[in-house]
Amino acid sequence: MSSRQLVVFDFDWSMADQDSDRWLFEVLAPDLRRKMRDRPKEPGNTVQWTDLVAECLRELAHETRGVTRNDIEGALRQMPFHPAMKRGIEALKDTSAPVETTLFILSNANKFFIETILQHKGIRNCFNDIVTNPADFSVPTNPNLLVLHKRVGPEDPPHGCHVGCEDNMCKGKELAEYLDRQREQGVRFDRVIYVGDGSNDFCAVLRMTSHDIVFCRRFRGLERKIADEVSKGEEQSRLKCNVEYWSGAWEVEEKFKKYATLESFVTQP
Repeated sequence: MSSRQLVVFDFDWSMADQDSDRWLFEVLAPDLRRKMRDRPKEPGNTVQWTDLVAECLRELAHETRGVTRNDIEGALRQMPFHPAMKRGIEALKDTSAPVETTLFILSNANKFFIETILQHKGIRNCFNDIVTNPADFSVPTNPNLLVLHKRVGPEDPPHGCHVGCEDNMCKGKELAEYLDRQREQGVRFDRVIYVGDGSNDFCAVLRMTSHDIVFCRRFRGLERKIADEVSKGEEQSRLKCNVEYWSGAWEVEEKFKKYATLESFVTQP
């Protein structure tokens, strides 16, 4: 029987080498980028990040700015995306590889940003599923307005996370539900690999088992969360999976080559 693995990607600063929300406004509207930076620091501010991005997108689409859908797509296509990450992803989906790999994106960015970038890079078809915030150009009176919705909206039941996820998405719950859906279809994975960087990836990492591996990007929120958890000691720590660290996409490419082999299932870290 062949081995099967699931590789889960966060998008911003994990698969891509930039934050897509911030990048768009840095390129097209620096004044709105400054607003995104300063607003959360204001006394009494309670705006949630996805709501703030949606607000800035509405301002970006105002006719006085003259920013079009083509401008938005063009800015996203310019966003830094390391060639080594693209090569690594393509290698995982190589049909001649001895390990069957399913690729899944779990991101708090949005679907339009992610799909625009993946299509530009020619790797959209590598991914079986994308779970993120919906976004579309759905306003007939303003074809340049990208409408951003929350994955878990104000009318939906709260996800009930106690780890610290944003109210619009619990990545731990999303990962668990994805694995449940796969099992219902008769698909079981021998290993899960999670590529992440931010503190909002931590909840998903806590759902992983001793057979699984997190590729944690150095010097970002997830590394700090993992360090705090490990410092509790083996008996107190909730962390069960293996951890491998990386700084550049070329290192992820190396790891993908390693874990695309049958031998990697025999010599689990």
